[in-house]
Amino acid sequence: MFKKILIANRGEIALRIQRTCREMGISTVAVYSTADRDSLPVRFADEAVCIGPPSSKESYLSMANIIAAAEITGVDAIHPGYGFLAENAEFSQICADHGIKFIGPPAEVIHMMGDKSTAKDTMKKAGVPVVPGSDGLLESLEHARKVAKVVGYPVLLKATAGGGGKGMRLVKTEAGLEAGWNSARTEAGAAFGNNGMYLEKFIEEPRHIEIQVISDQHGNHIHMSERDCTIQRRHQKLVEESPSPVLTKATRKKMGAAAVAAAKAVNYEGAGTVEFLYDKHGNFFFMEMNTRIQVEHTVTEEIFDYDLIKEQIKVAYGIPILGIDYYPSERHAIEVRINAEDPYNDFRPSPGKIQYFHKPGGHKVRVDTHAFSGYTISPHYDSMIGKLIVSAMSRDEAIAKMERALEEFIVEGIKTTIPFHKQLMKDARFRSGKFDTGFLEDFDFTPPEE
Repeated sequence: MFKKILIANRGEIALRIQRTCREMGISTVAVYSTADRDSLPVRFADEAVCIGPPSSKESYLSMANIIAAAEITGVDAIHPGYGFLAENAEFSQICADHGIKFIGPPAEVIHMMGDKSTAKDTMKKAGVPVVPGSDGLLESLEHARKVAKVVGYPVLLKATAGGGGKGMRLVKTEAGLEAGWNSARTEAGAAFGNNGMYLEKFIEEPRHIEIQVISDQHGNHIHMSERDCTIQRRHQKLVEESPSPVLTKATRKKMGAAAVAAAKAVNYEGAGTVEFLYDKHGNFFFMEMNTRIQVEHTVTEEIFDYDLIKEQIKVAYGIPILGIDYYPSERHAIEVRINAEDPYNDFRPSPGKIQYFHKPGGHKVRVDTHAFSGYTISPHYDSMIGKLIVSAMSRDEAIAKMERALEEFIVEGIKTTIPFHKQLMKDARFRSGKFDTGFLEDFDFTPPEE
């Protein structure tokens, strides 16, 4: 097994990886910016190396600084977590070139699945259902018009290098296509340095459902059922749960098989997620593959009683995966993301010092966080400060447990999404399980009375 792993990340995921490494007897190296000098991952690591100033570009995105830290400390492997360099093919290749194991897929796989147009074409050849749309990148606005006419409006224009909703435009009629084309290309070029576009049929009343896959270096591929990530704001997930309230056993089986086919098609290695759109007619379509651990991996861990980070590390070392029951026992898990944001002011970021921090507890209540009383939330990074995960024998019981846990979760000094999640758990439509990705568009964001 690896002797020492550098964790090329920060916050709750860095702490999460550290915990598993410690349990496996593996030493850890934390890298940190000057803004994170007093963070828990730095405090609990066996070694810590400062890699730059607060700016992500000069620290957590600096490949040269991270590789230098890895060489100085003599690590065997680097775990990228999620975000930052986790899906950067160049970084994966640089690790390989320096004889350091990148805990994730090889560069060519990340590149193949990171380019959405290439990924879609690969999935079609593998027999995985894809959303009707353009074959490859659009050559021009006129090309977009021709494809849209064939698949029918409404359509989505999407940046091939996109993510987080950037470079994406919904076009409802032909009259709006030119404006959508111009604005999407401009945004994509500015955000990703790549204004390549493709077009898809817009799936009406969609749910966002993803399948967790694990693949080893010996050609074995398995899936660990689904997570429903439909509650979103501007394509950013806020709540995840498993199993999905809407999937039948037959559809779950088909979707799982499609995810495994996707992993096999690219000779995948490690933990990954195959994401699908599920429409109101019960059809599902490949959307993208995330070639890393997901924020919401905890939901699957609670359902299966399984350490996905540990499996990532074992697979990276070359240990074959063991067979697993693809479908968990009758349990239900829900995760809510606790962000330093004001949900009643358009989710505006709320950085600052936490004056008081109290985590909930109890049976099957889990909190993954790096925050504590006195900790300062930096404006330089993602606003998520933690995840609250509960599980129970049914969805109704899990919602009741989540309501109770949220009441116990106290964060003072900054605004958080806790009040929103309390409101959401009481919402009749959420409790029914019958909603789509547009759920929050008509949600009543009336602040609760103090």
